[in-house]
Amino acid sequence: EAEMPKSEVDTFGGKIHVFWDPNAQVTALGPLTFFIEFLKTSGLWEQWVSDCPLEYKSRNSPKKEEILATVVLSVLAGHKRYAHITALRGDSVMPRLLGVEQLRSEDSVRRAFTHANEEQLTTWMDLHLDASFAPLLAEPWILDVDATVKPLYGHQEEARVGYNPAKPGRPSHAYQAMFIASLRMVLNVDVTAGDQTAPCYARAGLWGWLDAREREQWPRLLRGDLAWGSEATMVEAESRKLAYLFKLRQSQGVRDKIAKLAQQKDWRSAGDGWEGLEGHLQ
Repeated sequence: EAEMPKSEVDTFGGKIHVFWDPNAQVTALGPLTFFIEFLKTSGLWEQWVSDCPLEYKSRNSPKKEEILATVVLSVLAGHKRYAHITALRGDSVMPRLLGVEQLRSEDSVRRAFTHANEEQLTTWMDLHLDASFAPLLAEPWILDVDATVKPLYGHQEEARVGYNPAKPGRPSHAYQAMFIASLRMVLNVDVTAGDQTAPCYARAGLWGWLDAREREQWPRLLRGDLAWGSEATMVEAESRKLAYLFKLRQSQGVRDKIAKLAQQKDWRSAGDGWEGLEGHLQ
């Protein structure tokens, strides 16, 4: 038989050889070896762990590296609940590739962040998230803003009943997200209570994020759906000289305006085979 193709991968546990078997079942953890090599080569893992504000005073406490390795491997394995962490604890290979002796339990992960300083944790994560996309902001880009609803089960902080088209009546969280358009790269997410899906709960985070950056990193255009097309949002954008594009509520005045525009014949090219008309409405 022909020898199976292999790759040499450098990890925190030393160099390992990854063999490709076309007849074997696919595993979710196998490709993680290459991601771990990326973390080591780039230095991202060590710096992220070093800057983490978690502190333990007891000798019997878990190591900070073990807690963070457990969280990272759980997320990369597709887990959605703390209880799923248990499925990883029997793995003796992956933690060593990240340079730790063992993974910790779901209870250890919960307790690690229960009494930690929220402001310090937010600053830590924002700093490293910013480093992942900051170079891209030097290019022209569009900022998309949108909200999504995550149904919740059990008892979670700020789980409230609000707008939830998938599961009406189910408590949820609202994720107010900011993306780089086309790339769909997440820049920031504010988690709010389930009854706070409206943009008014996200505007402070949006303007705060923009105002904290150099003007050269600002988007060329702010884009949002129907809910974002409000007077309050447009006034804030115009005060910052930020171009925007929002859907417009079809009030009676808007419908009348569209009907009048549709009767005109001086349509102009808008690019990509589209034509448009321009009008003003107060």
